[in-house]
Parts: sequence; C-alpha cells; structure tokens
Amino acid sequence: MYKPTEAGTWKGRIDVHDGEAGKRWHQGMQLLNLSAELSLAKPDQTIAFLGFCCEEGVERNQGRTGAVAGPAELRKAMASFAWHLDDNSGLFDAGDVYCMNQNLEEAQKQLGSKVAKLLQHKYKTIVLGGGHETAYGHFTGILEALKPGQQLGIINFDAHFDLRSYEKQPSSGTPFLQIADDLHAVGKDFNYLVLGLQEQGNTRRLFQTAVSLGADYVLAQDLQIHRIEKLKAQIEHFIAKVDLLYVSIDLDVFAAAYAPGVSAPAALGVRPEIVLLLLQEIIVSGKLLSLDVAELNPKYDLDSRTAKLGANLIYHITKSWLKA
Repeated sequence: MYKPTEAGTWKGRIDVHDGEAGKRWHQGMQLLNLSAELSLAKPDQTIAFLGFCCEEGVERNQGRTGAVAGPAELRKAMASFAWHLDDNSGLFDAGDVYCMNQNLEEAQKQLGSKVAKLLQHKYKTIVLGGGHETAYGHFTGILEALKPGQQLGIINFDAHFDLRSYEKQPSSGTPFLQIADDLHAVGKDFNYLVLGLQEQGNTRRLFQTAVSLGADYVLAQDLQIHRIEKLKAQIEHFIAKVDLLYVSIDLDVFAAAYAPGVSAPAALGVRPEIVLLLLQEIIVSGKLLSLDVAELNPKYDLDSRTAKLGANLIYHITKSWLKA
C-alpha cells in the first residue's frame, strides 16, 4: 500500500526572529503524491525521500523486529536540520510504501514502481527503510529506470553480504542474491562491493556465494581511517567499471556504540567518519543514481542515537549530492 505524506508531518524548531536565515528542513520540505501526475524535477537540484515501512523481511530472517517504524524516526531526526542548501534546491517527501498482511513481495513491487517513477522524472532518490529487504524493492525500480546498455554498480555498507538463498522465501538476508539473478537474467553484470563486512557474521557458504558471483568486499577491521587512500583507490577502481551507482547503507555496519537501534548490532562495527569520507568519494564521481538507509530499529534505539546517525548521514549526502 502507498500513502502520501500528510501535511504537518514535518515539524520542528522555528527560529522566528532569524527569518529566512533561520530556515530548517521541515520549513522547506515539499510533499509529493506519487499516485498523481508528476512533473520533471529540476536537473541536479532536487532530492526526494520515499519511506518503506516494512519489517517482514527481518522477521523472516529471524532478526529483531521494529524496523517498520524506521522511516518515521528518520524524518523526525531530520526535521530540524538547519537549511544550508542553495535557494534553488528542493527537498521533497514522496510518502511511504507499507507492507500489508505480511505480503513482502507485493510491498517490494510497490516500492519498485514508486522508485522507478521518481528516477524517470529525474529525482535524486533516497529511500528510508525498513529492513534491508528494502534493497530488493528499491533495486527493481532502479532496473526499470536503467537505459539499455547501462551497467549498474552496487556499493553496500553492511556487516553482511545479504546473499542468502531465497529458494524457500525472500527475506532481509536475500536481496543481493535476488538482484544478482535479476541482473544476469537481462544480460547485465552483477557489480557488487560490500564495505564493513563482519567475517564472524557470514558463513563460509556466503563467502563462497560471493566469490562465485565475483563480488568484492572489505572487512570491518580494514575499514580504518589510516587506510583511507587505499580504500579510495579501491572504490575508484570499482566505480570506473560501471555507468551508475546504487548505494545501500545498512546501519548495522556501524559499531553498536553508534548504532544500537538495529536488527543485528555489531560490537566491532565501523566508525561513522570513515563511511562519510567514502560516501564523499562515491558522490563526487557523479555516478550516484539512488541510495537507501535501512535497518533502523527504533524499538531498540538509545536516546535516538541510531536515528540521529542515519539522519546525519542523509544530511551530508544530500548536501554533497546537490553540489556534485
């Protein structure tokens, strides 16, 4: 089910005496109804946020449920951000897709159709998850929007490969194997790079699957600031092989001290600053097409710590992407 965002959803601090110089995101956010006709976005000046309120994939994957509330908490954490964007920049809230009656497959189909519509109308798109089953629904929209001959690269900041078998049923652990199969079915390469992988959280079978698919990865222990130049070079090499990029940020890639509110907390996860630096490298390439932030679980968050981390990542991504 799709539902446009209601007026009044975005609210926050208002600094009346500062006038326009005191503007915040909730005051500049515009609403889109994807059930209606959509105008073309201004090239390179417009970002649309789309929520995916779903945790069915996490439940199927035996994870901690609660991610269904992720999009609302990310909006809440972003609402009072100070507006430091150009006057001609536009931020749009395109509403939410809901998973009804545990029908994950239909919800992913709906998400894909909405993502495709945004991309086809030139909106830079950020999807707010939801469990990491968000990735497959998001991808189906990207695939629909790709032009013939375009090769897609996928960069996943994640503690897990998410390449589990979906023979019995899809889940939050299967999206990138589903993506690989879909790409191969239409004659496209599966270009997949995972950053922040936890060896202890992925079985030998998953490593074997990754190798058989030609996927690349960097372990969490190697995602360190002192290795930044080597990491940038690796990312540049990956980006050079593709035409466009889809980036997914699973918040469980971060150390639990920064991100306690996720389905599977990582005691030895990565630090936010290294991810920010690598995101900057990705954005300046000019190839970023679409991005999502997934696995925020407000039920287990401490002082909205994880929501604030996800929202602040989105702030920096938004600002850099519009400039790029």
